[in-house]
This record gives sequence, C-alpha cells and structure tokens, in this order.
Amino acid sequence: MKKIFLTVCLLASSFLMKAQVNTPQPSPQATFTQMVGLTEVSVTYSRPSMRGRTVFGDLVPFGEVWRTGANANTVVKFEHDVKVGGKEVKAGSYAVYTIPGENSWEIMLYNDTSNWGVPQEWDDSKVVAKVTSETMTLPFDVETFSIGFGNLSNNSAEMGIYWENTYAAMPFEVPTENLVMASIDRTMNGPGSRDYYSAAVYYLEEGKDLEQANKWMDKALEGQEEPAYWMLRQKSLILAGMGDKAGAINVAKQSLAAAEKAGNMDYVALNKKSLEEWGAN
Repeated sequence: MKKIFLTVCLLASSFLMKAQVNTPQPSPQATFTQMVGLTEVSVTYSRPSMRGRTVFGDLVPFGEVWRTGANANTVVKFEHDVKVGGKEVKAGSYAVYTIPGENSWEIMLYNDTSNWGVPQEWDDSKVVAKVTSETMTLPFDVETFSIGFGNLSNNSAEMGIYWENTYAAMPFEVPTENLVMASIDRTMNGPGSRDYYSAAVYYLEEGKDLEQANKWMDKALEGQEEPAYWMLRQKSLILAGMGDKAGAINVAKQSLAAAEKAGNMDYVALNKKSLEEWGAN
C-alpha cells in the first residue's frame, strides 16, 4: 500500500511541476526593426503601461538611471558601425539606459546586455556613447511605453522614446555612403571571389555544367596565398564529378592539410572519407 501511495504522490507531483497557467505579461516584449539607409537597426524591449499612474517624476524618478522599459534591459542592435553623439559605435548589441530629467534626458548605450534592468554595479567604462536629449511635451498621453525610429534619411535617424506625455530621442548616423561606394566598387570591378565560389557550388549541387563550375572555382581561388580549405573541398568534388580523380585527390589532400592547420575536424573527416572513396594512397 505504501508503494502505491508513493507512486500516486510522485505522479501528482510530476503533474503539478509540468502544469503551467499561461497569462498575459503586464509588460509584453516587443521587437521593432527599421532599415536606415543600408543599415538594419532593431530594438527589443518590454512595454509597461501607465494604468492611471503618474510616470515621470514618480514611477520613474528624475535623476536616476532607468532601464528604459521593464523587465530585462532594453537592447538596440546595429548591423553596421554607427555614430552616436559623434562617437563611433561598433556594429553589435547594446543595452539602452536613460536618466530622465524634467527638461532633458541622458540616453546611454551600455555594452553589457545581460542585466535584468539596471546593473547592480554600474560601470562607466561600459558606456560606449551618451547623448543629452531635450524632451518634448506631447499634446496627448501615450498609455503604453513605446520606442520607434523616426526622422529617417539615407544617412541618419533617431530612436524615439514615448511614454505618458514625454518624448526623448537619440539621433544616430549610419555609414550609407561608405556602403554604397563599396558596393559600386565591387560591382564595377566585376564578380569577387565569393561570387565565383557561390556560383561554382550552385552548379555542383544542381548537377549543372561542371566545366563551367570548375572555371568559376579557379577564379575564386585566384590570388589566394593560402586557399581556404572549404573552397578546396568543393574544388575536389567538382573535379571528381568531372571524372578527374587524380586531380580531385590532389586538391582534397590540400584541403585536408589546410583543415588540419585550421583545426576544423569536420572538414578533416570529410576529406579523409573522400580520399578513401577515390582510392588515394
């Protein structure tokens, strides 16, 4: 009887541990993505609502660091390097912290995004950029905390923060001209190594003209002092598909050596398997 009772208790305990009631979050998470010129910028944050409360100067005190939302720290992500407050900010993800004031806010990008709200120990060395934003009083109330991107141009935008009747913004610049000029240079100079490689691999995988694929792969490998092991791997497969086993074996051995040097054991195994199949000595 004791065993039966214990089994029933364990089953009940297991059921209770697995059972969960799903309810809406009071501050639901949102992600907003915007292309600015040629740079993708996104922000992920939690959205509290006013619910009849006075926000700034009360719920969110003036003069103190705020998580800029609710729950985990708000995170903005830049696809390319940008400028914020005249400072270079590398591509990547940053926590957004603010110090709200009655007439202006400080908006900061912090390079540690792992905090639940404000860090327990604030580190000024982790602030990669800071701007002071004069606030604007809105002629209406914004019930739910919101972040978006406005004043868009090819080269800049601003990340706007809206809540209650207050608006603050962080302007930033994106490197559109540099990206466009690099794109023009690549296009005008003809296909690059990656383009030739992609075309060759596509022809190989789709069973198309392997002679052409081989020519493109040679173009991809041109000028490389130490050809990449993954390119050599595809070259060996193209040669094998063309019936040139001796050539395939020679290139596969090069790929194997390069993969061993790079410490990529997956490619080491792939090359060894192919060499065995092709009867290499």
